[in-house]
Amino acid sequence: MIKVLTIEREYGSGAADIARKVSERLGWTLWDQLLTTEIARHLECDSLHIERREECRDPLHYRLFKAFLRGSFEGSLNAPKMKIADAEGIRAVTEQLVRAAAQEGNCVIVGRGSAYYLHDRPDAFHVFVYAPLDERVGRLRQTGKSEQEALELAETVDLDRAAFIKQCFGVEFPARQYFHVMINSAMGDESVVQVILDGIEVFQKAADQVR
Repeated sequence: MIKVLTIEREYGSGAADIARKVSERLGWTLWDQLLTTEIARHLECDSLHIERREECRDPLHYRLFKAFLRGSFEGSLNAPKMKIADAEGIRAVTEQLVRAAAQEGNCVIVGRGSAYYLHDRPDAFHVFVYAPLDERVGRLRQTGKSEQEALELAETVDLDRAAFIKQCFGVEFPARQYFHVMINSAMGDESVVQVILDGIEVFQKAADQVR
């Protein structure tokens, strides 16, 4: 029985809104901002935020983790300043929380390497949401970003995500073999939501037939 949905994404693809709508349709817990809050609490992050321009001065693991966190707030330039500076500690806490959420079940988990941590769970369905560059830039502009700012974010954030995935899991982002469905959000959020829900149903029926 499928009880876990992970949604990985390209930055600016609108996956956060799509995940929220899917979770509402399913009546499942959404682990997006909630997961970020829990990660920050476990790592004892303070409440101060730093501007994106400071990222160039951060250690590599810190820059990667900020890109990892800020995906929950599509278009945000800020991320919590961490008191802890241990890359393995960051990875371990994230894995612990993702696996705990999956064990609890009936959840939609956005990013944070969840598809990679949970790829071997038979009760998990994994989705990757992408979009053309102009579509992602347009979505980011709707959040108040300038054309240049939106373009820079769309072109660079996923590079940090790819580096994080490569560093932690040894695979090239997005590692298509980990996903059941990869879908272009340019077709519209509601259509994407329906495709995801239909995909879960089809996958579940196929699994039941095997049994």
